[in-house]
Amino acid sequence: MTATVKYDEVEVGRELPAVDYPVRRVNLVMYAGASGDYNPIHWNERFAKVVGLPDVIAHGMYTMAQAGRFVTDWAGDPAAVVDYGVRFSSMVVVPDDDEGATITVSGVVEEKLEDRRVVVGLTARSGDARVLSKARAVVQLA
Repeated sequence: MTATVKYDEVEVGRELPAVDYPVRRVNLVMYAGASGDYNPIHWNERFAKVVGLPDVIAHGMYTMAQAGRFVTDWAGDPAAVVDYGVRFSSMVVVPDDDEGATITVSGVVEEKLEDRRVVVGLTARSGDARVLSKARAVVQLA
């Protein structure tokens, strides 16, 4: 596969519309199984509260993965992402109810590089909190 977004059709400042990613407790249990991260703060409300958290929280890498998914969906090819990094700035609190939490990810093309690559700056929020900072991806476009 190759990226479906064409370098010549992208300009600096292009905004990538926000996408909402719902997070339920079952998603955290599935992620724990896939990642091997069974820390009880990600699935046991009683334990999370004992250690001072407001409730169960999503794995940081799960949150990072949703922002990565946003970029790969935009590019049209997961292999188009050649560099990706974030800093974790807040927690995604996931209540045990029918709604859970939502991670909202948006982006903007910040820079055009050589070799048909662009830098995409990402914003990820859950509720009023920015959950990722310094989130950037370098994407190889068609």
